[in-house]
Amino acid sequence: MLAFIAWRLLAAVPVVLALSLAVFALLHIGPGDPAVLLLGDNVEPEALALARADLGLDQPTPVQKGRWLVNLAHGDLGRSIRTHQPVGEAILARLPVTVELALLSMAVALALGLPIGVFAALHRNSALDVASSSVAVLGIAVPNFVLGLLLILLLSLWLGLLPPSGYASFVLDPVRNLELMLMPALTLGAALAAAVARMMRSSLLDVLSSEYIKTANAKGLDQRRMLLAHALQNALPPVVTIVGLQVGALFGGAVLTETVFALPGIGRLIVDSIFARDFPVVQGVVLFLGVLRIVCNLSVDVVTARLDPRIPYR
Repeated sequence: MLAFIAWRLLAAVPVVLALSLAVFALLHIGPGDPAVLLLGDNVEPEALALARADLGLDQPTPVQKGRWLVNLAHGDLGRSIRTHQPVGEAILARLPVTVELALLSMAVALALGLPIGVFAALHRNSALDVASSSVAVLGIAVPNFVLGLLLILLLSLWLGLLPPSGYASFVLDPVRNLELMLMPALTLGAALAAAVARMMRSSLLDVLSSEYIKTANAKGLDQRRMLLAHALQNALPPVVTIVGLQVGALFGGAVLTETVFALPGIGRLIVDSIFARDFPVVQGVVLFLGVLRIVCNLSVDVVTARLDPRIPYR
């Protein structure tokens, strides 16, 4: 087990390095100068040169990248060009909002996807099965920002049931917090709920068609006991894999969702930083999300192997 985890972490190092190089290159070949955005278009050339020197932007790109990698090796992600706040502190300050959104979205996805998938499998080829499959395909196809705008239009502007945007701390006002987070959680969790429902249906159908389930049916085993004690347990590993792999995607999907609903999370931070050409913040957030995705994938492998002993560590 430990050797497996160590090998996977070692293999992740070049992936993270390649990700950081790609983001650094894309930021620097794009239009816009952070110093100009910081000082304005009418700044004097001398002041602009001093600002670029202060920010280290007057150095060649390989030198800037090498300096960033050296600082990263010492645990320093740099400082924001706009606020001069350490990037690590900025990420940690926004992280609770994004984590809450991801957890609520996961809860929504599981609460909707698992029952729909089980129901569709137990009523295969029925009208309700076709309807649930169609809804699942629609949930995957509709982009997050489109669904978010539709929910704002329906639940806020037309029905007046929920506030359209904003954020309130759960500690200070839990009721207001849940009111403001419900639509973003539905928006972000819809695609995952659809994926969970489709995988749950497919996996459960495979299990229900297996020989030992047919034998249990022939012996007259109670249907509820068979479903809970045998079928669902063996149908869950693929669903766990899908859910685990999508945890990192939830943090990535938070970029658009947090922007639509004005949530002060990591997604909103990276969008604002991209528009401001705040290179250190963008690089730090992308690196954080990449490492998080790698950790999620590794955790999925370990949990799946624990659920199904037939899967070897390799």
